[in-house]
Amino acid sequence: MNRPWNKRVVLGAAVVLAVAAVAAAGVLAVRVSAQDARAPAAGAPPTANAPATADAPGAPAAPGAAARPALVVTAVRPSRVEVADRLSANGSIAAWQEAIIGAEISGLRLAEVRVNVGDAVRRGQVLAVFAAETVRADLASAEAMLAEARAGQGEAQAALGEARANAERAQQVKDSGALSAQQVTQYMTAEQTAQARVMSAQARVQSAQAQVRSQQLRLSHAQVLAPDDGVISARTATVGAVTAPGQELFRMVRQNRLEWRAEVTATELERIRPNMPVDVMPANGAQIRGTVRMVGPTVDPQSRNGVVYVDLPPGSPARSGTFARGEFSLGSSAALTVPQQSVVVRDGFSYVFRLNPDGRVAQQKVQTGRRVGDRVEIVDGLKPEVSIVASGAGFLNDGDLVKVTP
Repeated sequence: MNRPWNKRVVLGAAVVLAVAAVAAAGVLAVRVSAQDARAPAAGAPPTANAPATADAPGAPAAPGAAARPALVVTAVRPSRVEVADRLSANGSIAAWQEAIIGAEISGLRLAEVRVNVGDAVRRGQVLAVFAAETVRADLASAEAMLAEARAGQGEAQAALGEARANAERAQQVKDSGALSAQQVTQYMTAEQTAQARVMSAQARVQSAQAQVRSQQLRLSHAQVLAPDDGVISARTATVGAVTAPGQELFRMVRQNRLEWRAEVTATELERIRPNMPVDVMPANGAQIRGTVRMVGPTVDPQSRNGVVYVDLPPGSPARSGTFARGEFSLGSSAALTVPQQSVVVRDGFSYVFRLNPDGRVAQQKVQTGRRVGDRVEIVDGLKPEVSIVASGAGFLNDGDLVKVTP
């Protein structure tokens, strides 16, 4: 039943394909006719109404036509200016001096801690207190022994006075025969014995005084005092702990002074002198003006670097232990400079574009040095009287034609 319908579909498709083929052939014939009409006869000269176009391959340029410049630029000549001579270095910030504050007494319980990390303290300020009841008891005992020794000294001095008086009377009556020679000798010996007892009593008094001073010193050590002005940088003291002699309780940055320890090569150390100004830039981005305090006398045999100690002003935003970079101001000197935009870096080398009399540029390799503002020092490769491209150098190539504007 579907055969007549299928035949009709096939017949319709064939008709469509035939019409499309006829249309394509007509279009091709029209294009060929148009090309034949435009093409001149063989050996015939071109007409005046059909000029050659520059876009056609192999077409010659119009006689007298000027080359078009690749870029409009401005020219500049190098100039000599005073450039600051600076030396860059890296290093770390540390405390000028860090004092270790420890316990000077043993066997006592730490009763009170009065400061914490970051606190500013003054010389003599109490940082911690030990429980000193036993020390006070020992001091009272020593004072009692001192009183006893002083009493014994008084008795010995009284006995000496009596013995000395008896000896004097015996000497007066010795020639009268009232006393025998043996009795006179006994009085004299008694005086010497009393004098020796006085000296012994004095020694006991001095010993008791030393004991009192020792206990008073122990009592003073029950308070931990700040040895200098500064800031507490570390604390290990804990309330209730019983410390040993010399055990560390606090660390303190003396006078809150920090320094930058810059690492400088051995060849550059000779250029640095004490009191030289330094600009230090810590990790927080601040800029701190420091002063060289001392140049290290030795050089590390491994890194071949020496250390330069730079004092930082009190209250600076620097923090001990942080990394910082800095620049030493070594003076200034005259330098040949060009605008920074005139220098182009290609393949790791620096170039400028020299302007030739014919209006073309020549790429010239140079060696750069210090930078000051928007100018760059030219160490080698450029003479002062040469004109170079000031702006747009990054868009040029060697030999390009340019137009210079004033």
